[in-house]
Amino acid sequence: MPRESMTPRERWMAVLTRRPPDRVPMDIWLTPEARDALCAHLGCDFDSVLERLHIDTPLTAAGRYVGPLPPEGQDIWGLVRRRVDYGTGAYDEVVNAPLAEFTSVDALEANYTWPSPDWWDYTHLPALLRGNEHRPVRGGGSEPFLLYKQLRGEAQAFLDLLLYPDIVHYCLDKLFELAYQDTLRIFETIPGKVMITYVAEDLGGQTGLLMARELMQEFLFPRMKRMMDLTRQHGSFVFTHSDGAVRDIIPDFIALGTQVLNPIQWVCPGMDRAGLKRDFGADLVFHGGVDNQRVLPFGNVDDVREEVRENYRTLGAGGGYILCPCHNIQAVTPPENIVALYETGYAEGWR
Repeated sequence: MPRESMTPRERWMAVLTRRPPDRVPMDIWLTPEARDALCAHLGCDFDSVLERLHIDTPLTAAGRYVGPLPPEGQDIWGLVRRRVDYGTGAYDEVVNAPLAEFTSVDALEANYTWPSPDWWDYTHLPALLRGNEHRPVRGGGSEPFLLYKQLRGEAQAFLDLLLYPDIVHYCLDKLFELAYQDTLRIFETIPGKVMITYVAEDLGGQTGLLMARELMQEFLFPRMKRMMDLTRQHGSFVFTHSDGAVRDIIPDFIALGTQVLNPIQWVCPGMDRAGLKRDFGADLVFHGGVDNQRVLPFGNVDDVREEVRENYRTLGAGGGYILCPCHNIQAVTPPENIVALYETGYAEGWR
């Protein structure tokens, strides 16, 4: 086995700048239940899991909330969550929609208080990075339409695009501006240290886009571009997450400023890995690609090994690839399959 000649930060940076790494970097996304099962399987804590499986996961640099305490049972947005058990694990699901009743911007302004950027503190970030100089750093970013859907309710949020566009514009301005200020303050507190910034929106479903491209152009793309411009101005790479069948808008992402695309959900129509690499590989680094809907949870160890090899053959051809599941590994996934993912990725990822 070759010996590593790069730190995880150097390895990520090599891929992001189109230079050869010593091996393909590997990242991990997983639910707490899957994490705990993996730790139990390997008999160690999660930090030791990352080291043992040679996973190059980034360190997250984020502000620390110091604002006013919200009412009991709510978060700072007025959202209420309930733990919902789905058998093998659980998610905290939003069970209210605090902005659902409003039908005008005037009513929103009169009755709702938006969080202030000053409610977060960033002075702890330099200390967080000390001793972690070898790790890639993720910081800042945005995903406001996801929060808008929670504030208005999933169905109402999509209806708003046609029925109440003024409300959508008003709320997205507020949400994007908060994300912008948060990201800017992170950049200013630890200048030059943030490597990747997530500018995300889930715009694809399992079979197609979740809204018309024209609506994205009106409500989302200009605001996402402002976030991407800020990111690139501060030397961080734009990492765009968008689930599902999003091939039709990948050229838009590139035009806006996306540099890394995640999660490459290749089971969806149009998301063929070889085709994406052929058509967009010159402009994008791909992150993800390991199927967690079929192969990881329901395949066997040999299936997982072949899945890794296929990602290396297609998305990894000529570089520009970071190995990772195409979303959070779920609790139903056998830990043996997770180990096989990273053992194969490590063994076969050398240049």
